[in-house]
Amino acid sequence: MKASIFLIPAALLALSACGNDPGHRALSGAGIGAGVGLVGGALVGAPLEGAAIGGAVGAGTGALTSPNQINLDRR
Repeated sequence: MKASIFLIPAALLALSACGNDPGHRALSGAGIGAGVGLVGGALVGAPLEGAAIGGAVGAGTGALTSPNQINLDRR
């Protein structure tokens, strides 16, 4: 259980900035963060709160990163 406390934010940070512009990264970050937060929140009995917090953190992280920092689809 304690390992998931560190793995969830790491996964959120690694995957939240997929996209070419801040809007796309914020949207994908919000979706990924909400999904991770939902699972994490379900583990502690608060899935909706977890999804809301995860979505907000993911959106913020996605919006504040640039394609040069994280881009998984650049060819």
